[in-house]
Amino acid sequence: MDVQTTLFGSATGTAPDFTGLERRPLTEGAWVDVCRGWLPEADDVFATLVRDVPWRAERRKMYDRVVDVPRLVYTYMIGEQLPHPVLEAARESLSDHYEPELGERFRTAGCCYYRDGRDSVAWHGDRIGRGNTHDTMVAIVSVGDPRRLALRPVAGGDSISVEMGHGDLVVMGGSCQRTWEHAVPKVASAGPRLSIQYRPFNVF
Repeated sequence: MDVQTTLFGSATGTAPDFTGLERRPLTEGAWVDVCRGWLPEADDVFATLVRDVPWRAERRKMYDRVVDVPRLVYTYMIGEQLPHPVLEAARESLSDHYEPELGERFRTAGCCYYRDGRDSVAWHGDRIGRGNTHDTMVAIVSVGDPRRLALRPVAGGDSISVEMGHGDLVVMGGSCQRTWEHAVPKVASAGPRLSIQYRPFNVF
Protein backbone atom coordinates (compact mmCIF):
# COMPACT_ATOMS: atom_id res chain seq x y z
CA MET A 1 0.00 0.00 0.00
CA ASP A 2 1.11 3.59 -0.59
CA VAL A 3 1.24 5.87 2.44
CA GLN A 4 1.67 9.64 2.18
CA THR A 5 2.60 11.07 5.57
CA THR A 6 1.16 14.57 6.11
CA LEU A 7 3.00 16.88 8.46
CA PHE A 8 2.92 20.56 9.17
CA GLY A 9 5.57 23.00 10.28
CA SER A 10 9.07 23.71 9.04
CA ALA A 11 12.37 24.59 10.60
CA THR A 12 13.64 28.15 10.55
CA GLY A 13 17.06 29.60 11.22
CA THR A 14 20.36 27.79 10.83
CA ALA A 15 19.67 24.92 13.25
CA PRO A 16 16.83 22.56 12.29
CA ASP A 17 14.19 21.74 14.87
CA PHE A 18 11.79 18.83 15.14
CA THR A 19 8.44 20.60 15.15
CA GLY A 20 5.97 18.39 13.31
CA LEU A 21 8.04 15.21 13.59
CA GLU A 22 5.83 12.14 13.20
CA ARG A 23 6.79 8.52 13.90
CA ARG A 24 5.26 5.58 12.03
CA PRO A 25 5.75 2.23 13.81
CA LEU A 26 6.48 -0.67 11.48
CA THR A 27 6.77 -4.39 12.25
CA GLU A 28 9.38 -6.21 14.36
CA GLY A 29 10.50 -3.12 16.24
CA ALA A 30 11.22 -0.98 13.17
CA TRP A 31 9.98 2.58 12.75
CA VAL A 32 10.23 5.59 10.45
CA ASP A 33 10.22 9.26 11.50
CA VAL A 34 9.26 11.98 8.99
CA CYS A 35 9.59 15.75 9.37
CA ARG A 36 8.56 17.94 6.45
CA GLY A 37 10.56 21.04 5.55
CA TRP A 38 13.11 20.20 8.23
CA LEU A 39 16.28 21.55 6.60
CA PRO A 40 16.82 25.34 6.55
CA GLU A 41 18.30 26.98 3.44
CA ALA A 42 17.48 23.94 1.33
CA ASP A 43 17.89 25.83 -1.96
CA ASP A 44 21.40 26.97 -1.07
CA VAL A 45 22.33 23.53 0.26
CA PHE A 46 21.22 21.96 -3.02
CA ALA A 47 23.23 24.40 -5.16
CA THR A 48 26.32 24.08 -2.97
CA LEU A 49 26.29 20.27 -3.00
CA VAL A 50 25.89 20.09 -6.78
CA ARG A 51 28.85 22.46 -7.18
CA ASP A 52 31.23 21.46 -4.38
CA VAL A 53 30.88 17.76 -3.59
CA PRO A 54 33.57 15.73 -5.43
CA TRP A 55 30.98 13.44 -6.97
CA ARG A 56 32.17 10.14 -8.37
CA ALA A 57 30.60 7.50 -10.56
CA GLU A 58 30.98 3.92 -9.35
CA ARG A 59 30.79 0.57 -11.09
CA ARG A 60 29.67 -2.64 -9.43
CA LYS A 61 29.77 -6.31 -10.29
CA MET A 62 26.30 -7.72 -10.83
CA TYR A 63 26.06 -11.39 -11.68
CA ASP A 64 28.45 -11.92 -14.61
CA ARG A 65 29.09 -8.30 -15.60
CA VAL A 66 30.15 -4.92 -14.23
CA VAL A 67 27.55 -2.17 -14.44
CA ASP A 68 27.37 1.56 -13.67
CA VAL A 69 25.81 2.48 -10.32
CA PRO A 70 22.78 4.59 -11.33
CA ARG A 71 23.64 7.69 -9.25
CA LEU A 72 26.70 9.72 -8.25
CA VAL A 73 28.07 9.29 -4.72
CA TYR A 74 30.48 10.63 -2.14
CA THR A 75 30.86 9.93 1.60
CA TYR A 76 32.19 12.37 4.21
CA MET A 77 33.93 10.25 6.81
CA ILE A 78 34.52 11.01 10.50
CA GLY A 79 36.34 14.31 10.91
CA GLU A 80 35.75 15.57 7.36
CA GLN A 81 34.09 18.97 7.10
CA LEU A 82 30.73 18.93 5.33
CA PRO A 83 30.32 21.22 2.29
CA HIS A 84 27.66 23.51 3.85
CA PRO A 85 27.39 24.83 7.44
CA VAL A 86 23.68 23.96 7.55
CA LEU A 87 24.62 20.29 7.10
CA GLU A 88 27.01 20.50 10.05
CA ALA A 89 24.24 22.07 12.15
CA ALA A 90 21.82 19.39 10.93
CA ARG A 91 24.13 16.59 12.06
CA GLU A 92 24.48 18.16 15.52
CA SER A 93 20.71 18.65 15.80
CA LEU A 94 20.07 15.05 14.80
CA SER A 95 22.67 13.81 17.29
CA ASP A 96 21.26 15.92 20.12
CA HIS A 97 17.70 14.79 19.39
CA TYR A 98 18.33 11.06 18.88
CA GLU A 99 21.33 10.33 21.12
CA PRO A 100 19.16 9.45 24.17
CA GLU A 101 17.46 6.76 22.05
CA LEU A 102 20.35 5.79 19.78
CA GLY A 103 23.07 5.84 22.45
CA GLU A 104 25.59 7.59 20.21
CA ARG A 105 25.95 10.44 17.75
CA PHE A 106 25.80 10.56 13.97
CA ARG A 107 29.33 10.53 12.57
CA THR A 108 29.38 10.15 8.77
CA ALA A 109 27.42 11.68 5.89
CA GLY A 110 26.93 9.80 2.64
CA CYS A 111 25.73 11.84 -0.32
CA CYS A 112 23.88 10.61 -3.41
CA TYR A 113 23.09 12.62 -6.55
CA TYR A 114 20.06 11.40 -8.49
CA ARG A 115 20.43 13.32 -11.74
CA ASP A 116 17.04 12.38 -13.21
CA GLY A 117 14.34 9.73 -12.97
CA ARG A 118 16.66 7.05 -14.36
CA ASP A 119 18.90 7.25 -11.30
CA SER A 120 17.81 5.00 -8.45
CA VAL A 121 18.87 2.69 -5.63
CA ALA A 122 17.77 -0.94 -5.48
CA TRP A 123 16.19 -2.74 -2.52
CA HIS A 124 18.65 -3.07 0.36
CA GLY A 125 19.23 -2.59 4.09
CA ASP A 126 22.26 -0.83 5.57
CA ARG A 127 23.55 -4.07 7.08
CA ILE A 128 27.30 -3.74 6.68
CA GLY A 129 28.83 -3.27 10.12
CA ARG A 130 26.70 -3.06 13.27
CA GLY A 131 23.46 -2.60 11.35
CA ASN A 132 23.53 -6.33 10.59
CA THR A 133 23.11 -7.33 14.23
CA HIS A 134 22.03 -4.27 16.23
CA ASP A 135 19.28 -1.67 16.15
CA THR A 136 20.56 1.58 14.69
CA MET A 137 19.42 4.67 12.78
CA VAL A 138 19.95 6.17 9.35
CA ALA A 139 18.78 9.77 8.90
CA ILE A 140 18.09 10.92 5.33
CA VAL A 141 17.77 14.57 4.31
CA SER A 142 16.43 15.17 0.80
CA VAL A 143 16.83 18.29 -1.34
CA GLY A 144 15.71 18.89 -4.90
CA ASP A 145 12.91 17.18 -6.81
CA PRO A 146 10.61 14.90 -4.79
CA ARG A 147 11.33 11.17 -4.97
CA ARG A 148 9.66 8.18 -3.37
CA LEU A 149 11.37 6.16 -0.63
CA ALA A 150 9.82 2.68 -0.73
CA LEU A 151 10.06 0.28 2.22
CA ARG A 152 9.10 -3.40 2.47
CA PRO A 153 9.44 -6.01 5.24
CA VAL A 154 12.11 -8.64 4.62
CA ALA A 155 9.77 -11.37 5.84
CA GLY A 156 7.06 -10.36 3.39
CA GLY A 157 3.93 -8.27 3.74
CA ASP A 158 2.65 -4.86 2.78
CA SER A 159 5.11 -2.23 1.59
CA ILE A 160 4.84 1.48 2.30
CA SER A 161 6.26 4.58 0.68
CA VAL A 162 7.17 8.08 1.81
CA GLU A 163 7.42 10.97 -0.66
CA MET A 164 10.65 12.81 0.15
CA GLY A 165 10.33 16.48 -0.74
CA HIS A 166 12.69 19.46 -0.75
CA GLY A 167 14.21 19.79 2.73
CA ASP A 168 12.40 16.79 4.23
CA LEU A 169 13.89 14.50 6.87
CA VAL A 170 13.28 10.74 7.06
CA VAL A 171 14.84 8.65 9.85
CA MET A 172 14.77 4.85 9.77
CA GLY A 173 15.28 3.37 13.22
CA GLY A 174 14.90 0.40 15.51
CA SER A 175 15.34 -2.87 13.62
CA CYS A 176 14.56 -1.21 10.26
CA GLN A 177 17.91 -1.99 8.60
CA ARG A 178 17.67 -5.69 9.50
CA THR A 179 13.95 -6.41 9.16
CA TRP A 180 12.99 -4.03 6.35
CA GLU A 181 14.49 -3.04 3.00
CA HIS A 182 14.29 0.34 1.30
CA ALA A 183 14.72 1.61 -2.26
CA VAL A 184 14.39 4.70 -4.43
CA PRO A 185 12.71 3.37 -7.61
CA LYS A 186 13.24 4.69 -11.11
CA VAL A 187 10.50 7.01 -12.38
CA ALA A 188 9.49 8.15 -15.85
CA SER A 189 10.45 11.76 -15.24
CA ALA A 190 12.16 13.66 -12.41
CA GLY A 191 14.54 16.54 -11.93
CA PRO A 192 17.79 16.41 -9.94
CA ARG A 193 17.61 15.34 -6.30
CA LEU A 194 20.30 14.97 -3.63
CA SER A 195 20.18 12.93 -0.44
CA ILE A 196 22.41 13.19 2.61
CA GLN A 197 22.45 10.07 4.81
CA TYR A 198 23.75 10.58 8.33
CA ARG A 199 24.91 7.39 10.06
CA PRO A 200 26.58 6.42 13.35
CA PHE A 201 30.05 4.88 13.35
CA ASN A 202 30.37 1.55 11.52
CA VAL A 203 26.94 1.54 9.89
CA PHE A 204 26.88 1.32 6.07
